[in-house]
Amino acid sequence: MRRREFIALLGGAAASWPLAGWAQQQQGKLYTIGFLGTGNPSSMSPWTAAFAQRLRDLGWIEGRSIAIAYRWAEGRPERYFDIAAEFVRLGVDVIVTTVPAAPAAKQTTSLIPIVFVLASDPVATGLVPSLTRPGGNITGLSTQATDLASKRVELLREVVPDIKLIGVLGNIENQEIMLEMRHVEDASQKVGIHVAQLEIRRSEDIAPALQSIKGRAQAVYVCTDPLTILNRLSINNWGLDARVPTMHDVRYQVEAGGLMSYGPNWPDQFRRAANLVDKILRGEKPGDIPVEQADKFELVINLKTAKAIELPIAESFLARADEVIE
Repeated sequence: MRRREFIALLGGAAASWPLAGWAQQQQGKLYTIGFLGTGNPSSMSPWTAAFAQRLRDLGWIEGRSIAIAYRWAEGRPERYFDIAAEFVRLGVDVIVTTVPAAPAAKQTTSLIPIVFVLASDPVATGLVPSLTRPGGNITGLSTQATDLASKRVELLREVVPDIKLIGVLGNIENQEIMLEMRHVEDASQKVGIHVAQLEIRRSEDIAPALQSIKGRAQAVYVCTDPLTILNRLSINNWGLDARVPTMHDVRYQVEAGGLMSYGPNWPDQFRRAANLVDKILRGEKPGDIPVEQADKFELVINLKTAKAIELPIAESFLARADEVIE
């Protein structure tokens, strides 16, 4: 029997309670949340903190009414199935994870509720059939990342008016990242900008990929996933050394030396994920809970980085930023 078939059987056997059981709030029960972290505790700490705090705000007390079992894939996709299977064996009440690992969780169990966070396009990638009726045992939040690709290209054009070539760095093992890379290329070509697709699969691929465009590209668009988050310092240090601006979709990357980011507020996404967990633990079926879309977007600029790469940024552009890091 193949490994994934075995895991699927394990999910069906170990998660033995019926769907109706989710609606039975048991007095004094300690609910267990399995948090499948695609990165490591340090790289995801701002978001896990927001998630845990929101649960506390909703009245869930760790050690009394809930327990959160954190497991970390450390940027290794091969760990997703193993961790999901472990959660099935533990009999957790709900699994929370970011989208790179959500398909693995979905394939592992059809019974344990799953809440995904940071999905760029969950319908296009087949994670759910519909945003309004996700169905089955899964729901979550979409960042609309693919819709924002053209906006990020537009912002790069504003700060680098003579831009002719953008390097797009992305992990092609991640289906959503491949989709985003195509959107960036389409958006760039529409305004006459050429694109160099920098395809990576592991940390060791990053340096040679970036070096291949040194002296040619006027900017690098970094597609955010666990691999680029874990390597954020080396990516941004390359940008500083090469004097090439980097575009990201999350503030966290800009704090690590990237030039700017535009995208959803990630702590807010994890707080909203806690809201979905709360609904499920109180009896709602995940498949009946619509997938929520991001509604808070922020432009963050690292002025220190701009000065270091000698890139002048107009005051009018800085005035539009939600935050300027100096």
